[in-house]
Amino acid sequence: MARYAGHVQAVTTEWEGVRRGVTATAACSISDSPATVLACLNADNAKNEIFEKSGRFVLNTLAVHHQSLARALAGFENLPNDQRFALGDWMALTTGAPVLSDALAAFDCRLVEVRRIATHFVMIGTVVGLHLGPPNPPLIYLDRAFHSL
Repeated sequence: MARYAGHVQAVTTEWEGVRRGVTATAACSISDSPATVLACLNADNAKNEIFEKSGRFVLNTLAVHHQSLARALAGFENLPNDQRFALGDWMALTTGAPVLSDALAAFDCRLVEVRRIATHFVMIGTVVGLHLGPPNPPLIYLDRAFHSL
């Protein structure tokens, strides 16, 4: 799977004042009518249960200048949660989940279904808000390293 190039997303949510952000490459569009996306997260990480509890998530498409944020949300730096989120400028749209203000695109979603498949759970969400940040080169993950197009 290391040879499978993927666009890098910061998948975020908030529930009862607690924010959670995870770096992911397994995310895509499912439908445009209604606008629906999916994201896959590690089901073995108990901290990811917050996504189902909150019933909302944002897919924040990262640009090459977000590499520090991507590393932090992936847990590479072992930073406390508040320091991870301090690496970005955040706002809220429709659901109240954290939206990265300079993401290439941010899809604010209401969770409609969760399915566990092997080690991961697949979250399916209806897009209820959209934010387009400034155009920048995208962040790509390939061969266990970050790259740009």
